[in-house]
Amino acid sequence: MKFTKLQATGNDFVLIHSKEKHNWSALAKDMCDRHFGVGADGLIVLIPSMAADLGMRLFNQDGSEAEVCGNGVRCVAKYAINTGLVDRGELSIETPGGLKTVRVQGDMFQVDMGKPMFKADQIPVNITDDIDIILDYPIVVKDRSLPLTCLSMGNPHAVYFVEQPVARFPLSEIGPLVENHELFPNRVNFEVANVLGPQRIMARVWERGVGETLSCGSGACAVGVAARLHKWVADEVDVILPGGMLTVGWDGVGEVKLRGPAELVFQSEWPIRRGHPDLCNLK
Repeated sequence: MKFTKLQATGNDFVLIHSKEKHNWSALAKDMCDRHFGVGADGLIVLIPSMAADLGMRLFNQDGSEAEVCGNGVRCVAKYAINTGLVDRGELSIETPGGLKTVRVQGDMFQVDMGKPMFKADQIPVNITDDIDIILDYPIVVKDRSLPLTCLSMGNPHAVYFVEQPVARFPLSEIGPLVENHELFPNRVNFEVANVLGPQRIMARVWERGVGETLSCGSGACAVGVAARLHKWVADEVDVILPGGMLTVGWDGVGEVKLRGPAELVFQSEWPIRRGHPDLCNLK
């Protein structure tokens, strides 16, 4: 099975373009393993689409399927252009989280990420109160009070703003507890962010089903939207993550725009072994 390794600000993926059926969840666990596999944050499966130029599915390191991934979408666009699947500067990609339009801007790719959603049942969040926007909703984790701003970018996010540098935050300890908190029936992506000014935010992300990643496109969007809701930033803001910088644009009403790079790392082949789980329980 041929595959391509790509990365977008350090968020790395194994991409397979195949019409065959496999147990992609099991294959993701094997291929994404950083010691015994290729090593990646997720497995992208490129599939045909009746509604867009291309379709994609994304499976996390733990085998769970994600609804959408801004960095993954940019990697698909990079692959499609490099391989000649698309020969123009704009393409559409169908994801389980909705249709995404990508525009090539020099070495950068801008993704229309859709409108953020704020209702509890849209995120989803186990809150019965009729709240239009969930701002600074408090939860307690290990005797630490975390006021969370919750929203959906096609997948669930909870953003916690701090005043100290994000590097000091114990994300490996707190992240999995927030991800699996009872407030979030489908688990959640957890972002910790420090607003440095109206056009600059430092952030780290604990991704659902993966752990801490160097970058997260939908997470950067969530951080930018949450900061804009608090009126701390302008309509366009740079979100600086450990793997690099992403630019998020949101006017408070329409779709969120995500801009950043994507790069091809290498191409190779993965052996499919008879009797191996990736040939069984086809999905």
